[in-house]
Amino acid sequence: MIVGGGVDPAVSAPTQPGLSRGSVNPWVVLVLICIAQFMVVLDATIVNVALPSIQTDIGLSEANLQWIINAYTLVFGGFLLLGGRAGDLLGRKRVFLIGLVIFTAASLLNGLAVNSGMLIGFRAVQGLGAALISPAALSIISTTFAEGKERARALGVWAAIAIGGSAVGLVLGGWLTQSFSWRWIFFVNVPVGIAAFFLSLRLVPESRDEELERSFDIAGAVTATGGLMALVYAMVSADSSGWGSTRVISFFVLAAVLLTAFFLIERRSASPLVRLSIFGIRSLATANISMFFAASGIFAMFFFNTLYIQRVLGYDPLKAGLAFLPFTGGIMISAGLASTFAPRVGVRLVATIGLIVSIIGMLLLVRLPVHGSYVPDVLPSILLTSLGMGAVFMPLTLIATTGLDDDDQGLASGLFNTSQQVGGSVGLAILSTVATTRTNAFHGTETAALVHGFHYAFAGAAGLLAIALVVLVARLRERDVARIMAEATAPAPA
Repeated sequence: MIVGGGVDPAVSAPTQPGLSRGSVNPWVVLVLICIAQFMVVLDATIVNVALPSIQTDIGLSEANLQWIINAYTLVFGGFLLLGGRAGDLLGRKRVFLIGLVIFTAASLLNGLAVNSGMLIGFRAVQGLGAALISPAALSIISTTFAEGKERARALGVWAAIAIGGSAVGLVLGGWLTQSFSWRWIFFVNVPVGIAAFFLSLRLVPESRDEELERSFDIAGAVTATGGLMALVYAMVSADSSGWGSTRVISFFVLAAVLLTAFFLIERRSASPLVRLSIFGIRSLATANISMFFAASGIFAMFFFNTLYIQRVLGYDPLKAGLAFLPFTGGIMISAGLASTFAPRVGVRLVATIGLIVSIIGMLLLVRLPVHGSYVPDVLPSILLTSLGMGAVFMPLTLIATTGLDDDDQGLASGLFNTSQQVGGSVGLAILSTVATTRTNAFHGTETAALVHGFHYAFAGAAGLLAIALVVLVARLRERDVARIMAEATAPAPA
């Protein structure tokens, strides 16, 4: 069913990429957008190190403990596509600000939670806010900076925040939990969110194409969001319930039915939530498939490396977080270099080199010993993987958002963020099962069995990165990214 409406003049001004609205510097806009995105990325990992304290303080069961993470992941992954398209239809700034309000309010309520039901429920609300912020933020960058060098530089900063923030979350979460309490991992978002809201309200320009019909595909929205949520739920439940359990199989079937219905609805809809012809853009489709597998591998690296550092090396939460700081540094360096060289030598070449370096770094983790130490055994892989992934995320983001009309930028951003989030959930679910199976089958000490399972998980993560590499090299041709190179060499607009 399609619900139509009039055009709101407050959000109907067409976007003019590369031009600042009024006297606002586009780099000021980038800073505000990245602050909000940093909160979202930070929150994906900052909670991990505080889980034991949360469990003790409010008496969470083991079953409910995992849902502090899963509730956020489930809603975040399920609503990303809807959040991206809503920005195109309602105005990207408007959706971004709504997301900030929801995320900040939910953060405050999480910090005030007194039982498991409140905490899990407000974590789900927080995921909804994040699902509105992330695609709107990326599409604002894409419509603010012209294609070419300027957008490449802006996306280099974005990539550094998007990946490096995860490592910072481990450090900040450990410090806040040990110095104050677990509640401060949520309270810290409140002043940042309020400041970002009022500054963005004043400085971030609104954008929505005035020629885009303001209608909403409710049937498409319900089936897409429900299908993605069912898929993510099946994935996050598989490790605890088993892949063959009735619950997991039922939700996989539900996801398949809903997503099939979604594609059938979109084919017939006059104003579809997702214009299916967008998947015919080879560069966008390739970037999303490659990102899906790259995210599957890198999310697992964070998870299993954190377990190795804490449970095998014996690091406390704060020290474990500090151990990942080189990852943040490597990401910032490589993302900056990638934003400089990608428009010159080609985004395809830079992303290919980045994936190869990441695969080598991941394979180093396969040799982790039972009685290892951080500097010789863990640090080299962290450095290589971070340098590689910084050179992957920026070019893939550029490929996925270049060569599109402005009225499709929100949709493209939603698709790209969905590829990351769902890919990460799928990869972690599969590799967790692999690690658990190999650990249980190993005959030896508990620590040796644990490390044995990790070896298979890291090998699997390297395999997923290799699939991302094959997809990129096999599907993407130079002509598919010719527009990026042409824009990079074109004179800068006045």
